[in-house]
Amino acid sequence: MLPKTPARLTLPHGPLALPAFLPDATQGVVRGVDATDLAACGIQAVVMNGYHLMQRPGSTTVAALGGLHRMAGWERPIITDSGGFQAYSLIRANPKHGTLSDRGITFQPEGVERKYQLTPEKSIQLQIGYGADVVICLDDPTHADDPPERQRESVRRTVAWARRCRAEYDRLIVAKRLEPAQRPLFFGVIQGGGSRELRRECAEALLAVGCDGFGFGGWPLDAQNNLLTDMVAYVRELVPPALPLHALGVGHPANVAACAALGYGIFDSSMPTRDARHGRLLAFTTAPDATPWHDPWFRFVYIDDERNKKSDGPIAPFCDCLACTRYSLGYLHHLFKIGDSLYIRLATMHNLRFMALLMDRLRARANGAA
Repeated sequence: MLPKTPARLTLPHGPLALPAFLPDATQGVVRGVDATDLAACGIQAVVMNGYHLMQRPGSTTVAALGGLHRMAGWERPIITDSGGFQAYSLIRANPKHGTLSDRGITFQPEGVERKYQLTPEKSIQLQIGYGADVVICLDDPTHADDPPERQRESVRRTVAWARRCRAEYDRLIVAKRLEPAQRPLFFGVIQGGGSRELRRECAEALLAVGCDGFGFGGWPLDAQNNLLTDMVAYVRELVPPALPLHALGVGHPANVAACAALGYGIFDSSMPTRDARHGRLLAFTTAPDATPWHDPWFRFVYIDDERNKKSDGPIAPFCDCLACTRYSLGYLHHLFKIGDSLYIRLATMHNLRFMALLMDRLRARANGAA
């Protein structure tokens, strides 16, 4: 029996049926496809990233182009990530690229002349200015190997920043006179590493701040890339069922299905689109509406495999995407070999359609139909 979690979110740019997979349009675009392609694949919403957007094309350019939706030609919901994880990762890889303090994050990427400052207030200002449907608090991420004192500092700072984010969010809602239907949802991020005590402390403090939903903070995989099922499940238990949980960065189909079974409703990752560009395609082993699910219920198709060279069939027999209904696996193999950009578009649409069909299947399972 699945936890009774929200079946949908009502957002300024339309409803979001849950569970939902959101491809990463990190810099304002899902590489190789446009808004029409995304809609054709059944994608309901996308995730964009404040860290990247504030650098390129830049906040003033986004504003001049009418906000993210108009700029990208995308009329459906957009979730914006604060960019804290990306800034943290940059600094962790090389401390000369910036500093992280209670005030916020200062960073300067390699080859960039200017320094950027990302405070809790600035993060919310950017996200609301972009026209996001869901804004995510700036948080202080950690690595799974960080010592307990660093994990405690992360929770303390994450909670303090969430309070500042909330204050700025409330101020902007009033200043911009946003009606309830126009207001983006406000998500916090639950940090705490591998400590149940810290996870609980963080969740309880963020609930007191007043969040509309939450993200699972920190990397949800172990060193062998196995899902940290126990901790992922525990964080779901800490959040009231009526509030949605976003499995940040989770995109492997098996992990998406496992997290959905635990009550997570939102997923985002660059994995399906990145894999498509590099020649790894997704395929169901049975019809997407088949019941019960068989194991293994999906497989990978490697387009570069010479066995595909003269294959006249589709990538996957149970897929209704443009690539599978109009073109052969052999033709996709040919496009990949010659490096034609059409391959990237068709392969990306295929993997995104797989994820959309997976979400259909997971929603049916949640409703007891599969």
